[in-house]
This record gives sequence, C-alpha cells and structure tokens, in this order.
Amino acid sequence: MAKDLLLEIGMEEVPARFIRDAANQLRDKTVKWLEEQRISCSECRVYATPRRLAVLATQVAEKQEDVREEVKGPSRKIAVDADGSWSKAALGFARSQGVDPDSLFFKELNGVEYVYAVKSRVGVETARVLQEGVRQIIHSLNFPKNMRWGSQDMRFVRPIRWLVLLFGNEVVPLEIAGVTAGRITRGHRFLGGEAELASPAEYVTVLREQYVLADIGERQQLILKQLDELAGANGWTIQIKEDLLEEVTFLVEYPTALYGSFDPDFLEIPKEVLITSMREHQRYFPVLDAAGKLLPHFVTIRNGDSRALELVARGNEKVLRARLSDARFFYREDQKQSIESALSRLESIVFHEELGTVGDKVRRIGRIALQLAELADTDPVTTANVERAAHICKFDLVTQMVYEFPELQGVMGEDYARKAGEKEEVARAVFEHYQPRYSGEESPKSLVGALVSIADKIDTIIGCFSIGIIPTGSQDPYALRRQAAGIVQIMLDHALPFTLTELFNTAIRVHEEAGLMKRGGEAVRGDAFDFFALRVRNVLSERQIRYDVADAVMAAGFDHIRSVVARGDSLMEAVGQAGFKPVVESFNRVGNLAGKAESNRYDARLFTDPAEQALEEAWKANHAVYEAHMQAGRTGEALAVLGGLREPINAYFDAVMVMVEDDKIRRNRLGLLSVIAADLKKFADFQKLVWA
Repeated sequence: MAKDLLLEIGMEEVPARFIRDAANQLRDKTVKWLEEQRISCSECRVYATPRRLAVLATQVAEKQEDVREEVKGPSRKIAVDADGSWSKAALGFARSQGVDPDSLFFKELNGVEYVYAVKSRVGVETARVLQEGVRQIIHSLNFPKNMRWGSQDMRFVRPIRWLVLLFGNEVVPLEIAGVTAGRITRGHRFLGGEAELASPAEYVTVLREQYVLADIGERQQLILKQLDELAGANGWTIQIKEDLLEEVTFLVEYPTALYGSFDPDFLEIPKEVLITSMREHQRYFPVLDAAGKLLPHFVTIRNGDSRALELVARGNEKVLRARLSDARFFYREDQKQSIESALSRLESIVFHEELGTVGDKVRRIGRIALQLAELADTDPVTTANVERAAHICKFDLVTQMVYEFPELQGVMGEDYARKAGEKEEVARAVFEHYQPRYSGEESPKSLVGALVSIADKIDTIIGCFSIGIIPTGSQDPYALRRQAAGIVQIMLDHALPFTLTELFNTAIRVHEEAGLMKRGGEAVRGDAFDFFALRVRNVLSERQIRYDVADAVMAAGFDHIRSVVARGDSLMEAVGQAGFKPVVESFNRVGNLAGKAESNRYDARLFTDPAEQALEEAWKANHAVYEAHMQAGRTGEALAVLGGLREPINAYFDAVMVMVEDDKIRRNRLGLLSVIAADLKKFADFQKLVWA
C-alpha cells in the first residue's frame, strides 16, 4: 500500500526572485532522497507562494525496497590457499561485507574466476526514515541570501513560522528552528486563516478556500487571463515581460488585476523612462494603444480579492505620481547640462584601477572605432559619424536619469543627444553601441552603431585580458563572454570585412600605446583567439551544424567569421547527401599522405605516369575557380569544385604508388599531394567528419 507525502515550509515573505529556484530545489532534492532511500513514488509536485514552499509526493511506498546485490571480491588465485581453504584475503572480504565465509561463491568474469558475496538488506518502513530525511532536505536548500532570527542558530532565507509534514493521514514528528511540524497550514495573511489538513491530497483545495492559490502555474495563468480580460474590455495592449510576470507571480498568493491612470502630462517623458519606472519601482504592466503608443494607464496585480479595488487603484496612482514626478525632474535637469560638460565628468569615474577612467576608455573606443572604420572602408561621412558617436557614447552615464535607472544607459543618451542637436545617425549610435546587450537581442542596425559597439566591447575584452582577467568556469564579472558573442553577432549581421586578427591587433595596439599592457601582445592575442573560438562554435551550434562538421571547418580557421559560418552551412548540407562520403574519402587519401610531405614543391617533368599529369591538370583547372568562389563567399560552389577532384584523385591512387623507394620521385609525388591538400584545408579538415 502507498501513501501521499506532504511537506510545507511556512515562512515570512520570501523575495520573489528566490522562489522559483527554491521550489525546483525542493522538488529535485525530494526526488533524489526518495531514490537514494529506495522508496518509490508516483509523482512529485511542488507548490510555492511568497509565504510557503511545499512538495507533494503521491503514492509513496510505505517501505524501502529490499536489496540483494552481488559484490565481487578477489580472484580465485588470491582467495584460496594451497590447501583449498579460504585465504586471509577472502576471509577479510567476507568480514568487510558482513557475510559468513561459507556463503562465498565463485563466478567467472572475462575468463577469470572471482569470489563473490551476496549482500541482502531488508527495507525499513518509510515513516522511520522520513524525519531525518526531511530535515536533511530542508537544511540543504540553498538561497542567494540567508538570515538568522531570534536565538536560532539555523540560517534560512526567512524565519520559519510553521511546518506541515504528513505521511498519509499521520503527522511525522519533526522540529526545526523551534517549530514543530503538524497538520495546520495557514492561508492568506489577511483574507484567510489557519486550516487543518486531514490528508496531503486536500492541500491545494484547503488553501484555495483560504484565499491561497498554491499552484504556481494556476496562479500565473489566472494573472494572464485577468490581464487579457482587462485589455479586451478597454481596447488596450498590455505589455507583458516574462521576467515581470514571473516576479509578480511570486509576489502574490491570490491575484486580482486592477488598473489605474496617471497624468497625461507625464507623457512628455520618453516612453522608455515611464515604462522602466512603472516596471522596476512599482511592478506595473504598461498599457499601449494598437499603434504601440504608451497610454496614461497602468495595470497592477493585487494580492487579494476584488473588494475596494477603486481605493487600491487610487493608492497606487498616488505612489506612481510621486515616482513619475521624480523622473520628470531628473529628465529636465539632465537637459540643462551640455554633452561636453557631461564628458568632462567621466574623467572622475574609474572604469578599472588598472585600465583608467571611463574618460580614458572613451578615448580608446574612439581610436579603435576609427581604425575599424578604415578597415571597413567607410565613406568620409560615415567615418565622421563614427568618430563623433564614439566620442560621446558614454556621456549619459553621469546623468541623473541613468543613475536612477542604470538600464536606461544608451536610451537616455540617444534622447539627450538628439535634443542637443547631434546628427540622427550619431544619436542613434549612442543607443546602438550597447547592443546586443543580451542573448537574442538584435545587433545595431546602423554601421556607425555597429563599429562603435565592436570598439567598446573589444576594448573591454583586450583590456581585461591584458591585465590577466580571463573568465574561468562560471565566473565572468565583466560579462566578457556576452561581449565577445555580441562582436561575433555584429560582424556576421553586418558582413564586416575585417578579420579577428585585425580586430585584436587594433585593440592591442591602442592599449600598448596607452601603456596599459601588463602581458605580452602575443599572449593576449592567443587567449583572445581561444576565447572567441568558443563563441564562434556556439554560433555554428545554433545553426544546427553537427559537432564534427563544426570541428572540421573550425580546424581550417575561423579568423574570418563569415567564412567559417558559410563553410559550416555548405558542409552541413553536403554531408547529408548520399554521394558525398566517397568524395571525402578521396580527400582524406590525399590528406593522409600529404602529411608526410617535406614541402609543397613538385616538378611536372618528374611525372612517370599519365595519372599524375591528369591529377595536376585537374587541380590547375579547378584551383583558380575554387579561389574565386572562396573569395566571394560562394562556399557551396567552392565545395562543388573540390568535389570535382574525386575521380582524378581515385584514378591517381589506382595507378600510382606514392611511397616508392626512389627518394626523388617520392618527394615529388608528396609535393603534388601537398599542394592539393592545401586547397582542401582552406575549406575544412575533412578527416574530422564522422560517418554513421
């Protein structure tokens, strides 16, 4: 017979951002503990609100499974003495396993006989191990921040106020942090009360009667349903960000949506400022019209029922009015200072103690960006815009608005730059140079923004690498991985012509001129290539390119990012074709022998077989076409040209013995193969391909 198991940890309000992970931990740790204890169950469901974490395991076995296992000991040669009795090794093995020596037996394994013992363990009742197991689970939960309370030594995310621990209809005795487990749960702080649970199965129903929706998914779906109903009734579009929805879900136990309004005069402030203020400070959902224009309304989720919603709305309106008044004040005050005045204040902000101030960084960005513009062969107007955008790209960091809302850096810079009379391309680039700020965000649309963005990001990466700050494991305090991925994305999206080598050399040169390099340029460049290799490989993976195909094209070089991605796409398409494997096999025959060549020189006058002449002529006929396709990025056509060498290669190997005794002929034949292999290696290392 099986029973349900319920554990509920009741606490003071837990920060919303901690709850999802804590709930997942509770579920996973419970499942793991049951498995380790050999206690079967049907399903583990987790519940969580701001005041509770709970797990309900259904159909939990009342007893651990019995165990019978065979344990291998020493070989017969070691286990038996000359007189046929058990040796000291065998007796010691029996003693260590807790069995009688007479129960030992032999089994053959891989042609060798070993002594074995059978260990049997009878499972104990689940109720006997639950107390200590649950205690371990609770104490093993991890949170970003813990606290102690009262005279308790226990550290936990928030003080524990009640515990429920039921196995079937019975309470399991347990005391943690001075709280004794029982069958009494607590409902909504204001609308509900205490309630007694007769069994674990009625947990969700009993709490619902006490104005608590314990099921996370149910609570979130109700919020979305209410938002949808409000939007439909008023003809609105309610902007829902997943992270805000997640946070609100864990701020309430019984959600009720309501809306309020604010003074339309506040709409003079940029939409992004208003939305950020509503989201970040008040956890409100902004309201837009069908055209995407912000309306003077907001939607919020109340932790309660629908009583006195008008009063609640007025209270929220009052709080928001104060917030927006502050934002408007900051906005107006910021516009009173000039851009140049703001730039001068960057000289007092330290970027890094070994890399100087933000002002120093801006000057490096400017030098790098101009050199990248030259490499990209931009026209004079674009170059001038790059220079100006790089010069002012960080000025908004000293504004009051960005100080209050750091996530608005770039957004405010664009707005203030436009109002200060900067060219539209320059103002837009001030915003764009932060893009992409996270995985999935688009690259800068303008070339000006793209070049300044790359300059900013590569300055940070090379600067950090030059002083020994290189991400290891999960540690990446300067978000260097994200910035490197951003550079790769921008270079691909804008089809920029310069290589990673040129990019690294440009940034290294600027840092050397500034006297900032604490490590040698070669070491920094090598680390940068290793670092970017992983970012490029991620791009190939995202394009559904097989690992072996990625290995093959990466081995041929990834200095030119567009080329390695294009080669990966073309090779991935080719390996799916039935006739491509024989082509690769011919390539690998060339590669295997070309690796033994001392040089790539050969003399056609030393050819002794028509097949040698035919292979050379086929290669010469294809080489120029192949190079032209590769230069133009037509990798599919380039691979097809290489495929045309299959027949001449096979005919060559059918007719010619390469490794002949005549040293001169052998070197000559290896030289020809080496020349052909060099073309193959420009595309991929075909030997890395794996065939099923």
